[in-house]
Amino acid sequence: MDANLPDASGLRIALFSGNYNYVRDGANQALNRLVGFLLRQGAAVRVYSPTVAEPAFPATGDLVDVPALPMPGGRGEYKLARGLPAHVRRDIEAFAPNMFHVSAPDILGHRAVSMARAAGVPVIASVHTLFETYPAYYGLGFLEGPLVALIRRFYNRCDALVAPSEEIAERLHGQGVIRPIGVWSRGVDHDRFAPARRSPEWRQSLGIGDDELVVGFLGRLVLEKGLDVFADVCAELRRRGVAHRVLVIGDGPAKDEFVAAVPGAVLAGFQMGDDLGRAVASMDVLLNPSVTETFGNVTLEAMSAGVAVVAANATGARTLVDDGKSGALVPPRDVVAYANAIQRYAEDRAALKAAGKAGHQRAGGYHWDAVNARVLETYREAVGRRVGA
Repeated sequence: MDANLPDASGLRIALFSGNYNYVRDGANQALNRLVGFLLRQGAAVRVYSPTVAEPAFPATGDLVDVPALPMPGGRGEYKLARGLPAHVRRDIEAFAPNMFHVSAPDILGHRAVSMARAAGVPVIASVHTLFETYPAYYGLGFLEGPLVALIRRFYNRCDALVAPSEEIAERLHGQGVIRPIGVWSRGVDHDRFAPARRSPEWRQSLGIGDDELVVGFLGRLVLEKGLDVFADVCAELRRRGVAHRVLVIGDGPAKDEFVAAVPGAVLAGFQMGDDLGRAVASMDVLLNPSVTETFGNVTLEAMSAGVAVVAANATGARTLVDDGKSGALVPPRDVVAYANAIQRYAEDRAALKAAGKAGHQRAGGYHWDAVNARVLETYREAVGRRVGA
């Protein structure tokens, strides 16, 4: 236990996640970091989530399998928990949690909130993505209103929420969420994501020259990451004759469609650990057109690695990127504006270097233990309100 951080002994936390470690994403990376922190500070934590035989990475803490079905709509890599069957409920009762933490407004989350309410145990929810923005990418935009209503009801059944930024908290309040909302930002591994990790040799092994401008994509290859905008920006750069190479770090169900739309892209696939740090630092520009993130872990990782960021002027990047200093923020679907920003960096390498340096300095203020301590404080406040009620 770190004596300089708050003590969590006495807390028994049941955490519910639809995807704790079977597919790697920013949300479950944050949850695993949080569990590790809580365990180090003396809390008891038990995680309830669907599992698979070969997960993307080892789980932090005790993980209990929750029966699930493949997610419909062509997203079978994700699992949809069917709720809390009797044997899982018995496990929760035996663990005797005094805090419930739910990470998504899915069936599992709803059932967990109901169980917490029945037991008189406080429950907090963490906000990881803008679920209501997803349907539009699959031709189901008419579902946004009903989804907002469902999410509002879910969060208002909780005692408190933690969101990645004040902007997201304000958005939720604007949607009718009346519960207290604290800020749970994100941290970054400063040893792993650092300018020193840049590797000309690794670039060369991929057929990328030292002086070529590398425009990178980092994350899951899914439609809601703005893959169509990314492809259109690359096409505009080619039309203008702006020399660049596209480096794709990640994989996903939209891979084939994306590769067809971005000819000549270098596919590095999933990278992990220090290999991921090397890959990110070996970019020159991170192009991130996504508008579905609540924070933007990949943006922070790129900044920490000294990489300039060109991103949508949206919630995932707006709290991180200083427009015109550490990168560029542009209207979310403005292909010309994205291309203009990248072309500037292609033609002015001094500006590119300065943006990377500014981003690295800004990222230096984000540390996992400090931000996770805010969640622990939210737990304590929720318990205090219950005791005083």
